[in-house]
Amino acid sequence: MLDSKRREFIALLGGLLLAAKVRRARGQQQAMPVIGFLGSESPDVWANYVRAFQQGLRETGYVEGHNVAIEYRWAEGRKDRLPALVTELASRQVAVIAAPGSTPAALAARSATTTIPIVFAIAADPVGLGLVASLARPGGNFTGVVTLNLEIVPKRLELLHELFPAATSFALLVNPTTPALAEPVSKEVETAARMLGVKLHVLQASSEPELDTVFATATQLQAAGLVIGPDTFFNSRIEQLAALTVRHALPAVYQWREFTAAGGLLSYGSSVTDVYRQAGVYTGKILKGERPADLPVQQTTKVELFINLKTAKALGLTMPTALLVRADEVIE
Repeated sequence: MLDSKRREFIALLGGLLLAAKVRRARGQQQAMPVIGFLGSESPDVWANYVRAFQQGLRETGYVEGHNVAIEYRWAEGRKDRLPALVTELASRQVAVIAAPGSTPAALAARSATTTIPIVFAIAADPVGLGLVASLARPGGNFTGVVTLNLEIVPKRLELLHELFPAATSFALLVNPTTPALAEPVSKEVETAARMLGVKLHVLQASSEPELDTVFATATQLQAAGLVIGPDTFFNSRIEQLAALTVRHALPAVYQWREFTAAGGLLSYGSSVTDVYRQAGVYTGKILKGERPADLPVQQTTKVELFINLKTAKALGLTMPTALLVRADEVIE
């Protein structure tokens, strides 16, 4: 009889311990912070960028699936989907929304919430866009990373001019569906073209077929080279852009090393993966309790020059020695 009661007691105690363990596990699951990640393209296109973002989170002590969860929303290249996607994330009361690498995504997030912290990574001026009060003191629910594209995109035209000093005509590619980038970039490069005494053809593309048309048009206009303006759509078509460079025998320069590594001629800019890593770091800091209003907007400062000699040879070009010695990396 005693043994029977003892077994019942042990079974009851075991059940109570198990129930307590389940409650603790559920509590831990509920306590795990959730990040809303708003991507302008598709997960396969942004795989490297997501890994860089996750690396930044790890640097602040957060590992996806271990002590933080991430809900991803992908616009699949359709900017019109961004407002609904970010509104959905906001309705789920995520701890922070990361909208890196896309000005339209950042603007959509601004319209969706004024309370949930937002981390951006853009090439446009966040003060001019109304995202923050100033770079040093954002003042609201936004902060993030800004690349130096507007400041250095004229330098990309100068690189092409250095390569073709006798040329009188060059082209610039922008995405008309992102006026917050396309308009200031066009003005900056047009100013640089006037100072160099060359003609600049501003060409537009927002779809893959239009990219082919732009390269064909630039060739018909006898442009010596093409400057590819900063844009999320172009970032996700780097390999196609590099292939078009060779197919149309049109030297082109872009911002990311990935363009040169894929077969483009030149790239001049900061590291795209480091930009996403910094966005991850800021997201982690906010999860730890820091306020976006108090986190100064980070500006990338390191600018790198990459040259693909294999592509230069395919285009029949001899790279100037002065350009080669300035390169951070020469891909052969």
